[in-house]
Formats: sequence, structure tokens, C-alpha cells
Amino acid sequence: MAAFVGVGMAVTLGISFLLVIPIDPVYLYLSIPAGALIGYYANARSSRHRGEWLRIVPNALFAGLATGLTLAVLLLGVKALFFFGDSGFPDYNRRDEAGAIIPPTCEAGADCVYRRYLAAEPDVLREAGVSDAASFSTLYWSQQGSTATLLVVLATGAALFGGLAFGAAGPRRGTPQLGAAAATG
Repeated sequence: MAAFVGVGMAVTLGISFLLVIPIDPVYLYLSIPAGALIGYYANARSSRHRGEWLRIVPNALFAGLATGLTLAVLLLGVKALFFFGDSGFPDYNRRDEAGAIIPPTCEAGADCVYRRYLAAEPDVLREAGVSDAASFSTLYWSQQGSTATLLVVLATGAALFGGLAFGAAGPRRGTPQLGAAAATG
């Protein structure tokens, strides 16, 4: 089933651009061609023919939705891992050779993430009304939820485009499929 290919593609993108090279915008932008490819591929894999719109469109949408949901779940999972697992090191919670704590310190998780953002972008947080780790957490997870929703919408919309491209330019009825030609040849 082509939706599983979309899931595999999403996992590959997630590992590549969330863990190995953590570049969130690239992950977001790549959801568009990934969706378009899976929308086209889902119909090619299902041996659809040009103009079978009642089969092409739902097939593309399902594959795109599976891809988008996987992208979103991976994004939220990786963000949660790093958000709740942030110990503050190396900027916070350091110790000297004798084991004494060297300031500044933070509580692992949301407080450490908040302090990192506060050090990097104090004006942005102040303008957003963030004044502590709790208000930061609300803002942070709201933004992550919006990004996850955008991933689902982009991948599904692009898959629809890929399906429409297949429906307009895919193989005609009566044209032997590549797999069928190879099997008889």
C-alpha cells in the first residue's frame, strides 16, 4: 500500500532533518514535494489510469494524509524528547571539579528550554507575553501544534496535486503498465 511508502518517506525525512541535521524549515518545505510524490506514486502503484478521478483523488488524499500525519507525529515526538529532556548543559547546571554547582542553573525540562530562549530572544518572548516557564510552555506547544497542523495540510494538499497530475498525465486506458509489459515479455 502506497501509504506505507509515505510513512517510510516521512520517517526518513524526520530522521534526516529533525535528528541528524536539525533544520525545521527544511523539514517543513520538504513536506510539499514529499506529498506531491506520494500522491502521484499512490496512483501509479495502484495501477490507476488517466481520468479515473473517483479512485485517483481519494487514493492520493489518503496517502498524503498518512504522510502528513507521520511527519507531524515525528515532529512533535522529537520536540517533546528535546523539550522534556533538556538538562541545561552546557550553559546551565554545570559543576566544578569539586562538584559544586556553577550558576546559572535551571530545572530540567521546560525551565531550561525557557532560559535558553530567554537568553537568545528576550524581546520576542516579552512581546509574546512570556514571563516564566509555564507561559513559555503554552506558547511553545501552541507553535509546535500549528507547525504539525501545517505539515498535515501541506503534505495532503501536495498529495492532491500529485494525484491530479497523475489523473491528467498518467497512463491511458489500454496502455500496458510497465510491470505488465515486463511480465509478458
